[in-house]
Amino acid sequence: MDNICKEKMRLVEKLGVHLETRESLAPVAARILAYVILTGKRGATFEEMVTVLCASKSTISTHLNHLQDLNKIEYFTKTGDRKKYFIINRDSVVQHMDNLIYEWQAVRELHLEIKDYKETINNEKVVNQDERFDLNFHNDYIKFIDEATASIVALKTKLINRKFEL
Repeated sequence: MDNICKEKMRLVEKLGVHLETRESLAPVAARILAYVILTGKRGATFEEMVTVLCASKSTISTHLNHLQDLNKIEYFTKTGDRKKYFIINRDSVVQHMDNLIYEWQAVRELHLEIKDYKETINNEKVVNQDERFDLNFHNDYIKFIDEATASIVALKTKLINRKFEL
């Protein structure tokens, strides 16, 4: 069991560093979010986060409130238990997927415009065949974006339809 705890904390740190950058979170907030993600649907309590993350109650409380305000986490309670159990907010994951799709579509449109421009130059201006633009990169990149988008849409659909738990 001790090895599992060490591995979890190693991943909390690694994921926390990633979340600091990707989500622009403070280090403790990122570690809280990572811990909640790695704890899963049983939920992480305030008290255990204070102990495990070695932070003060006020620091944990401040960052938990901030993460709730950002809709990154939510909590549930159990009958007869006064504790709050924090879990990842499924809607925030869906929102992240929507943001990725939006960004990829913007990049796709840009590549289509660049490709169209290069095709026009190839067809109207280039006399020497050695000077023609190679369009294979754009074709392959657009195909990649289309496939990646289709994949994340399928994953998002499963998440929305609750085909799996976070």
